[in-house]
Amino acid sequence: MTPESLAFLKSLLDTPGPSAFEAAPARRWRTEAQRFADEVRADVAGNSFATLEGAGRPRVMLAGHIDEIGVMVTHIDDDGYLSFDTIGGWDHQVFVGQRVVLLGRQGTVAGVVGKRAIHMMDKDEREKISKVDDLWIDVGAANRADAERQLRIGDPGVLAAGVLEFPNGRLVSRCIDNRIGAFVVLEAVRLLARDGGRPDAPVTAVATTREEIAATGGGARSSAATLEPDVAIVVDVTHATDSPGIDKRKHGDYRLGGGPVLSRGASVSELVFERLAAAAEAEGIPYTIEAASRDTHTDAEAIFNAHRGVATALVSVPNRYMHSPNEMVALEDLDRTARLLAAFVGRLTPDIDFVPR
Repeated sequence: MTPESLAFLKSLLDTPGPSAFEAAPARRWRTEAQRFADEVRADVAGNSFATLEGAGRPRVMLAGHIDEIGVMVTHIDDDGYLSFDTIGGWDHQVFVGQRVVLLGRQGTVAGVVGKRAIHMMDKDEREKISKVDDLWIDVGAANRADAERQLRIGDPGVLAAGVLEFPNGRLVSRCIDNRIGAFVVLEAVRLLARDGGRPDAPVTAVATTREEIAATGGGARSSAATLEPDVAIVVDVTHATDSPGIDKRKHGDYRLGGGPVLSRGASVSELVFERLAAAAEAEGIPYTIEAASRDTHTDAEAIFNAHRGVATALVSVPNRYMHSPNEMVALEDLDRTARLLAAFVGRLTPDIDFVPR
């Protein structure tokens, strides 16, 4: 990974943007895209588009969602303490003792998640699993009016966990899922623009919104309806199973540094899967396969049946400790995934047919 790409990635990861409040990281993404894309724009749903222009077919969509899980203020009491709810799927035990960054009307506000000290609990309470209803956020306010000068109901926030670089090319952040996907699809467009491998057909990277809360498709569905692509590749994360106590027979064998993970089944076109696998093998990119017998729990579900239907695939990056303050990926997997997408696009021809026969 080039120094400029790594610096962009760190900046993107450190910019708070929970679902429905992704504007800040989306702006950062578009600013970077303007360095090499032919057209950069946003839409009413907050999706961001970076296009390499072309007049041919097939039209290609590369999608990664830019939102992250977070919290939202739901009540401010007379003493200035904040009740909160989750944005997206959390293990509630993670919140205990965490610092948070809330996005207030005049800027960010620091807070800490409070809980009664263990010394003040009886035995049954000590053994009880913490839930959001048992917790609160303390921003140091003297009273309700003091808190309301900084915050109001509905203000979002994230856990205060910045990017860390670990040995062996490991990167840690609270929002690997799935700011990484938005990063990878833009890197693929950067590769296509830089390496002279621009296809005749238009290729658009999309940083989609609201995936973590999207029961009805979120930004992925509306962006696919706008672009009407012939083929789409969704980039997300999947659970790395190389940490202790995970049953590989149940959850598969996916390792940091093992390369991209290609899904089969559910919303995935088998024809696109086979072309991705062939591109990986031709480029010497290691990959593994993940079974999706029902659904993929990603933007692929929102895209494959958009407008008249889209030949869709899912490529995932192995991710340890998903939906925690410290998710972990391998930088080499990000590079390999971007290279795979660029190689896939470079092998497309105008006469390609994605209809299964």
